[in-house]
Amino acid sequence: MGLLDFLKDTGEKLFGKDNPQPEDVKKMLNDDLPGVEITGVMINDGTVSLHGTADSYSTKNKAVLMAGNVKGIDKVNDDNLKVDTGEPEAPPEPVVEYYTIQSGDSLSKIAKAKYGDAMKYPTIFEANKEVIKDPNKIYPGQKIVIPKLEA
Repeated sequence: MGLLDFLKDTGEKLFGKDNPQPEDVKKMLNDDLPGVEITGVMINDGTVSLHGTADSYSTKNKAVLMAGNVKGIDKVNDDNLKVDTGEPEAPPEPVVEYYTIQSGDSLSKIAKAKYGDAMKYPTIFEANKEVIKDPNKIYPGQKIVIPKLEA
């Protein structure tokens, strides 16, 4: 994926701090996201670089979203976050659709726009539950993933 942009002045403060520290980002990801092992984090002028492994592309995407939705982070570089599925060769990285929440959005409004059915909002919530703790509490500038609906 490479470098993904976020809004620096939005997001949640990590451990109550205005400026996220590498060890705080590492602890948050390792503690809150099963399937990821972050071995190193570097932060330089709002850009965080993640180093380690994830057990799937979905887990890797969640790690990027979690790190990017921290106040003070405006870019996430995941080039050194490798996917290790346990198979001899990892499958190709799937195309992921990201969405930046706008003022006035709700998950049901986003589901209506993306899927044509507002009642499919739980699909969006489940795909982002590491980033969205409460489906009624989202904020402008927050970046989420829009999962593909299964047939």
